[in-house]
Amino acid sequence: MRVLILGGTTEASELTRLLAADPRFDTTVSLAGRTANPKTQPVRTRIGGFGGADGLVDWLTLDATQAVVDATHPYADQISSNAVAACTRLAIPLASIIRPAWQPQPGDTWLTVGNAEAAADALGPKPRRVFLTLGRLELGAFASAPHHHYIARTIDPPGDVALPPDLRLLSGRGPFDRKAETALLEREKIDLLVSKNSGGAATYAKIEAARRLGIAVVMVARPPKPYGHTVESAEAAIAWLEQRLAHRTTSCSARGV
Repeated sequence: MRVLILGGTTEASELTRLLAADPRFDTTVSLAGRTANPKTQPVRTRIGGFGGADGLVDWLTLDATQAVVDATHPYADQISSNAVAACTRLAIPLASIIRPAWQPQPGDTWLTVGNAEAAADALGPKPRRVFLTLGRLELGAFASAPHHHYIARTIDPPGDVALPPDLRLLSGRGPFDRKAETALLEREKIDLLVSKNSGGAATYAKIEAARRLGIAVVMVARPPKPYGHTVESAEAAIAWLEQRLAHRTTSCSARGV
């Protein structure tokens, strides 16, 4: 079975590793290209956009793809929308790995906002020491609040994004551990943490550290994200693919093919 994984997450990497070792599947993983040095994948890899839903339809048709797994980030709503549209048009089965969102726990102080611009507004007029952990593409939103001191952690440099004047960059890729995150927040005397609700374990340590230190979190809510058949893990996606494979085999046998 020819499978396309829309990747870029921990779950996508795990699924790619599992499928690479399974001769029943001929797998391609697609990465958006937002990270300069993505991790090497053990299957065919393409990087970059498809050109909208129409471009994805063309690619799937040319590749003769038989199933798609959307394992993109919870905030990658556009590619998910394109995947639903393209797979519906071509009647290709689509599964979506939906990572459960973090939920506030006792001791958490969260202010949930709709986007990065609202997060910048929520910081208030009093100068704060703010830890930004929501990605390099959103850093420009905080230029509208230049009176704060920012520490921003990103995988890649922000490039030509207009940044607030008092900002220091840290480079880092998860997973992170609670002890190190606690030490970072204490060392930098952080007053507020700004985060996306990414879910998963890789970056949750910062939320635990903020809880332990009594630091409030400005949490950017997830956008509405279209999806296919929902699964919660790479292993569940494998089970779904096995069901699709069994269905195809049964259908072909019934037709005498």
